[in-house]
Amino acid sequence: MMELSPEELTAVRLSLRIAVVATLASLPFGVLVAYALARWRFPGKVLLDGLVHLPLVLPPVVTGYVLLLLFGRRGPIGSVLAETFGIVFSFRWTGAALACAVMGFPLMVRAIRLSIEAIDQRLEAAAGTLGANRPWTFVLITLPLALPGLMVGSILCFAKALGEFGATITFVSAIPGETQTISAAIYGLTQTPAGDAGALRLTLVSVAIALGALVVSEAVQRLARRKLAQFE
Repeated sequence: MMELSPEELTAVRLSLRIAVVATLASLPFGVLVAYALARWRFPGKVLLDGLVHLPLVLPPVVTGYVLLLLFGRRGPIGSVLAETFGIVFSFRWTGAALACAVMGFPLMVRAIRLSIEAIDQRLEAAAGTLGANRPWTFVLITLPLALPGLMVGSILCFAKALGEFGATITFVSAIPGETQTISAAIYGLTQTPAGDAGALRLTLVSVAIALGALVVSEAVQRLARRKLAQFE
């Protein structure tokens, strides 16, 4: 049985921490954007949809560089956050979480949007006729019915965040114990003599976690289809 070294364990724990934070931080925004794209009509909707999915088609290094320009210590957003609130993203684990959130956000939004679009709007209209306003209709009808999509989107975002490399290493580098995730550690080990064993161990861990997330995602999707079928 292969045992992980302390440095490898640190990379695994850090990756899980970053992936969880990225997913939880993305979820409220993901629900809002997905609902807007699924239900609202407004100027610039196509542009918003394109911006949301842009990280999927851009090279991850480009996304990481844009984040560095915007959220770096000298960037227009990063400088304000650092001077006003003391929040620093560049070369910190929080920056890695931000990069992972940006990369996983399109997957989350798409899953939630599809789930909302599959909801029969007559159910929402019926709630309105019974006196529920839009916020209460969303909380009592839309959100519960879209819950499987929220779970699937969160799992996909988590899996994407766990394996992110290009945007993260460009934005926050690979500092051991601070920003060195599993992917960065694997890359570093492949560049050092006698590092193949460590790279293999981390690869197996990464595959196991990602596979587990995908299995859970598939199970939730099946649950979603059964749940929605009850209202057809």
